[in-house]
Amino acid sequence: MLSSAIKVVCLSIALSVGAQAVERNEPEAATGYENKQAHIGKEYMVVAANPYASWAGKNIVEQGGSAIDAAVAIQAMLTLVEPQSSGIGGGAFILYWDNKTKTLHTFDGRETAPAAVNPYWFYNGTKSMSWLEAVVGGKSVGVPGALRALETAQKSFGKLPWKTLFEDAINTSAKGFKVSPRLAHLVEIDRHPGLKQFPSSATYFYPAGLPLKAGTIKKNKALADTLRHIAEEGADYFYQGPIAEKIVKAVNNAPINAGKMTLEDLASYEALKKKPICGDYRNNKICGMAPPSSGGINVFQILKLLEGQDLSSLSPDSVAFINLFAQASALSYADREKYVADSDFVDLPFAALINDPYLKRRAQGISADKPWKKVRAGEPYTNRPISVGMNLEQPNTSHFSVVDKEGNAVSITTSIEFMFGSGLMVEGFLLNNQLTDFSFNPERGGWPVANRVEPGKRPRSAMSPTMVFDEDGELSLVVGSPGGSRIVSYVAQTLFGVLDFGLNIQEAINLPRVTNRNDYTALESKTPLVSLKGPLETLGHTVKIIDLNSGLHGIQLKDGQLIGGADPRREGVAVGQ
Repeated sequence: MLSSAIKVVCLSIALSVGAQAVERNEPEAATGYENKQAHIGKEYMVVAANPYASWAGKNIVEQGGSAIDAAVAIQAMLTLVEPQSSGIGGGAFILYWDNKTKTLHTFDGRETAPAAVNPYWFYNGTKSMSWLEAVVGGKSVGVPGALRALETAQKSFGKLPWKTLFEDAINTSAKGFKVSPRLAHLVEIDRHPGLKQFPSSATYFYPAGLPLKAGTIKKNKALADTLRHIAEEGADYFYQGPIAEKIVKAVNNAPINAGKMTLEDLASYEALKKKPICGDYRNNKICGMAPPSSGGINVFQILKLLEGQDLSSLSPDSVAFINLFAQASALSYADREKYVADSDFVDLPFAALINDPYLKRRAQGISADKPWKKVRAGEPYTNRPISVGMNLEQPNTSHFSVVDKEGNAVSITTSIEFMFGSGLMVEGFLLNNQLTDFSFNPERGGWPVANRVEPGKRPRSAMSPTMVFDEDGELSLVVGSPGGSRIVSYVAQTLFGVLDFGLNIQEAINLPRVTNRNDYTALESKTPLVSLKGPLETLGHTVKIIDLNSGLHGIQLKDGQLIGGADPRREGVAVGQ
């Protein structure tokens, strides 16, 4: 049974009803700020983006389940209670720490492009579509990967029977959940250009033509039936059975931007096991995902670029640190835009981007008093004709972290991309729009763009599930965040908070957020950082004061304790014992 405490937590999250400083390209509005305390445990810890999901994971661990067992239950529940952000209709990147063998495994559950796409997939004639044109309907839908990735990992590291992992989500779908203020607000503001255009999603999110209201009980019997079949028959029901047929029909018959997905696209999907990207930072080892995630590369780059700086002598909210952070971020994002893409399609070995001599050369010009300026990508490769591409990643994603009773852990970032994905709903869940994470332009200046659309390819992502290990090789930190292309910055800043400034994970998550993607320096509105706008502009920064809507969820392992931290900017909670 789910705890009644969920009702209290859901209702206690305050909404910010005033005008929100949200850019047009980042249409997920902030929904308030709730002060949160670190949750301390000794046996296990679960931190997820919604109380229902956290408790579903907790229930599995208490039944003797492993971290990956809990992850399956959490994702199933998030499909129901946080449909705007993730679900079985999307993709995920998974880090799994096997504490017994001291081995880190990663699973790539990123969506793939259908076989029928071409490099000009998002063109109308000779002109590229706008992002808002492309996001709606079937054309933007990639073959979902989250469910297959979870099943693949659970077969290797699960302890409980697969079918038991869905019980909470099935029961809650059938009996109903209390709509959270966040979900209600994101439905009410009506920023998705197509959610009302498709009967299944319009009926679900706007019953009788009115937006869902916070606190009301919402049932999803179609999802309960879908999850019941998946629980009994496995992921093949989704990829090769009746659900696959319905996904293909929804994508290809979409009244807006019809796609070209086939049953073979779904049946042939594979979750890929990959080696993690790891590197040393001070006395720690930082590990993340390999491409098409840029997280493993770019989070580590930012850390390593500032390793020569005496950060511990600074304050995390000082002009000096923010100027340093912005310089390192700009260098990392410049490399990201030009070089990072699905490594199965692009012959650009990522090791060159995290090579010590290369990063030391890139770091030479960084200093606390140096004026900020836009930078170019570095030159880690020779004679590789490749051009910078542009893509627009949206901040609607979710992250959850789990450490089980045996010390095994998962760090999972999962997404359907834009809030409410493509807007297409199939049997109780939304389909992603992840193909819009590709560069719409396949070439620039006659040179190919690394992240161009190609059949079977996985679009680049900033999702950055991360684990940190101490000098003895023991797990010390599990963390990640939603936030579109800003995810890299959110995770890197949080790691600096713990590793350089000595904060616990909750304190580091609470830090006022700052980002720079080699464009401008964004300072989180309504925080003390606002007062730094003038001094930073004097140092050459273009500064914008905006809502920076991270959703960091982390667990710190320290002195025999598990410290759970949840982002005060969203509705997640840490639970454990």
